[in-house]
Amino acid sequence: MAEIFVGLGSNLDGPADNLRQAVRRLGRRLTIVRLSSAYSTEPVGLRDQPFFLNAVLQARADFQPRDLLTYLAGVEDEMGRQRGVPLGPRKIDLDLLLYDDCIADEPGLSLPHPQMAERRFVLAPLAEIAPDVCHARLQRTAAELLAALPQAESVERISLPNWPPTLLERTDEPHTEGQG
Repeated sequence: MAEIFVGLGSNLDGPADNLRQAVRRLGRRLTIVRLSSAYSTEPVGLRDQPFFLNAVLQARADFQPRDLLTYLAGVEDEMGRQRGVPLGPRKIDLDLLLYDDCIADEPGLSLPHPQMAERRFVLAPLAEIAPDVCHARLQRTAAELLAALPQAESVERISLPNWPPTLLERTDEPHTEGQG
């Protein structure tokens, strides 16, 4: 089984509930090892949109990288993700950040994730749960990459009700409490 890291993000339609639901759905097919805190993050690129909630999970997966990307896209589709504006608002975003120490440059498959080393909203939660995980291309740890970033956008660890979500709960019904 491969060790993977997946970035989660949402800024539409109840972001806290969307992250909880995504974690529960991913827990059906992945063995989740760790889950970061939730982070409130300033949008990057297209700034005229709500702040995001972001997190990172570490899991073990019995998928090849391309099949895993297909699975993640399927979860996004099931949750109602609308693909349209690049870097725009979204109900859910699931990014494959790292897959073991795999390096890939193929159409539709780039590993490690091509922008992860430049994104505080990815590196802060990644360094929280796996500070020593190494970026296969750059040969630097998540903690080192985070420390090297300029303090450009706002990324703040926050407390959410029912976070982390229980993985034993298998319902996909949205919760009514919490922030969004």
